[in-house]
Amino acid sequence: MYVRDAKNRDEVWLLDRIEEMGLDETAFRSRDYVIAVDEQSNDRTGFGRIRIHKGEDGDVCELTSIGVLESWRGQGIGAHVVERLVQEAGDQDFETVYSLTDEPEYLTKFGFEPIDPSDLPPSLQDRLETKRESLLPDAVPVELAVEAFTMPQHLRDAFKAAAENEGPSEPEESAEDFGIDPDEATYKYDTGS
Repeated sequence: MYVRDAKNRDEVWLLDRIEEMGLDETAFRSRDYVIAVDEQSNDRTGFGRIRIHKGEDGDVCELTSIGVLESWRGQGIGAHVVERLVQEAGDQDFETVYSLTDEPEYLTKFGFEPIDPSDLPPSLQDRLETKRESLLPDAVPVELAVEAFTMPQHLRDAFKAAAENEGPSEPEESAEDFGIDPDEATYKYDTGS
């Protein structure tokens, strides 16, 4: 398993997954995303995005649209997506990153702390209001000093051994499922033996 920058060819896949998960696709640009990929199958398993907000108060970095495919959840994939996004924010000289989420307890595992909406930079105050109105009515702001990011060891270990969770298997279809009585039906190629 590894996390890489999204490529143009990932755009359709990303848009489909964002829509399926009901995530924010505002101002979508595939180059803002990172994608977790399974090395064995080359399947894309999760993703997330950095969104830069320009304002009079300076540029602000938001982590948003973080998602993991259901069959890959619980294996540290989201944690590594968040880690990569925080690293990229640091590489772009951001000292603090923000997220507007309805699951703040997930991000607090990595050092994010809830903050009062009035303490957000003005550009994110507007974004929070918009997000609450259109997508996440329970969204709350969290922030993280980039150098304060921590990765719990169990998530690092889980990521190394990540494998797709097997869902319930499809039941085998029988003739009865199609209204056919197998004892009475004749078949096109029935040889009578």
